[in-house]
Amino acid sequence: MTFLTLDQVSHHYFSKRDYTKALDNISFSLKKGEFVALLGPSGCGKSTILSIIAGILENTEGNVLLEDKPIKQSQLAIGYMLQQDYLFPWKTILDNVLIGPKINKKPISDFKETAIQLLQEVGLSGVEDSYPTSLSGGMRQRVALVRTLINDPKILLLDEPFSALDYQTKLKLEDLVGRLLKNYHKTAVLVTHDIGEAIAMSDRILVMNANPGSIAKSFEVPIELRQSAPLTVRKHSKYQILFDRIWDELDKREGGDIQ
Repeated sequence: MTFLTLDQVSHHYFSKRDYTKALDNISFSLKKGEFVALLGPSGCGKSTILSIIAGILENTEGNVLLEDKPIKQSQLAIGYMLQQDYLFPWKTILDNVLIGPKINKKPISDFKETAIQLLQEVGLSGVEDSYPTSLSGGMRQRVALVRTLINDPKILLLDEPFSALDYQTKLKLEDLVGRLLKNYHKTAVLVTHDIGEAIAMSDRILVMNANPGSIAKSFEVPIELRQSAPLTVRKHSKYQILFDRIWDELDKREGGDIQ
């Protein structure tokens, strides 16, 4: 069953005198539990696609469906994880994690045990009463992940969530997030500039053109890589083969800034 569908989606940013076409005829779909990465140069509209899926922006043309329902009519929870953690510095870690249920006016007591369990699962036992300033960048991003998962989202939107971290922490978090999403069978869309990250984490990679943003080519990640942890993927012989194919495709695109 198709879980998420974007059908001929275009988006325009309007000014008083003119408009800019940010996206042109974007079409792709995801099955439940599938992980897709959007890869391409800055300004090609990757983050705009996430904002449209999340309902933050309304597409100018086309249709966005979740389980065959228009995005506005869907009652499914959507999780959105950004490059910055956006933790409230005056709130404890546990209070930050429980922001979602509080905003949705759900009984906080129903979520505390799950919050503590998730914090333990991401390696953050005993930090519930700490404040964000006492944690490292990688630890804060793990808190942000738990804050996203606590609402049991059916689809996760990941907008370069590891790009501000040092390389070793980035790889460890890729591994953690990849494992958690597989364990909880979550559907996910990742925006990234990093070819290696896209290969290590996703099932399929969509390479985009810029000006306006459009889908240039789709790459299936080999099953041997999809079944491996992200840290292990980078050591597989098929990783480099796929990396080179995607690099060559991106090299054809004007203005690519892929890492």
